[in-house]
Amino acid sequence: MTKLKVGDQAPDFTCPDKDGKLVSLKDFIKDQKPIVLYFYPKDETSICTKEACEFRDKYQKFIEAGADVIGVSRDDAESHSKFTSKYSLPFTLLTDKGGELAKLYGAEGNFLSPGRVTFIIDKNGKVALNHSALLSATSHIEESLKVIEQLK
Repeated sequence: MTKLKVGDQAPDFTCPDKDGKLVSLKDFIKDQKPIVLYFYPKDETSICTKEACEFRDKYQKFIEAGADVIGVSRDDAESHSKFTSKYSLPFTLLTDKGGELAKLYGAEGNFLSPGRVTFIIDKNGKVALNHSALLSATSHIEESLKVIEQLK
């Protein structure tokens, strides 16, 4: 599938979180709030750690704007649990075993690395932003906040 574009309906999904609990996009959308869905290559790598910590540091701003944050990688629940604990990450991390969710969203990256793509999904389940930046850990975070503010 090609990468989703602004205005496209975001595909629903169900993936396990760090505790093995199944989480679906519709669980967040039913609360009528936008979602930051960010795909990243791997827990504990330098750029991914910087990215997660920037989301952590700005998390309160996302909550105040009425949004929530979900991170997605191919790492397993145990890896996510350690990563969350080590860096005090307050948001949900999902396991995308086999990269199926990344493929569904067109965020699979290339043969060298899984993708680093951020989507804003509005309260109606439509894509409001897609931002791809494999080597940039933080360029999309402020942009995401601006888009969420505009959705109010």
